[in-house]
Amino acid sequence: MMFGPWGNEDEADSVRIIHRTLDAGINFIDTAGVSPAGSRRRSSARRSRTVAKKFFMPKSQDAPNSRGESRRWIIREVENSLRRLGADRIDLYQVHRPSPDTDVAETLCALSDLVHQGKIRHIGSSSYSGSQVVEAQWIPSTRSSRSP
Repeated sequence: MMFGPWGNEDEADSVRIIHRTLDAGINFIDTAGVSPAGSRRRSSARRSRTVAKKFFMPKSQDAPNSRGESRRWIIREVENSLRRLGADRIDLYQVHRPSPDTDVAETLCALSDLVHQGKIRHIGSSSYSGSQVVEAQWIPSTRSSRSP
């Protein structure tokens, strides 16, 4: 199901659908930062046992810190998501796809810090290739950073 700009933009209908799926036993809700600002929809998602989010899409090409995978942008997006969800953590935070503008080490170090702070439980990727995932696993040992 999609509830963002490419799917159902009716806020009340989206909330009704989410509540119905939760009542039916669905326990995994995946949201994206590019969805409309529907706070009722996002707080409804928190009722599920597992909340997942993806990030990448830049919100503005004009603002240098609003690129999808920079440390500053990731931290800002996590804080905003937690506030909108009324939650203290995101269960699964996924990099949508590799960014040509940001070194993967910067992305992974930011995610690692957020895991260690307890704001993210697990990290993942929705569109990295197998070789990119293997390469990313080497970064903590080569950059003196903590593994998530």
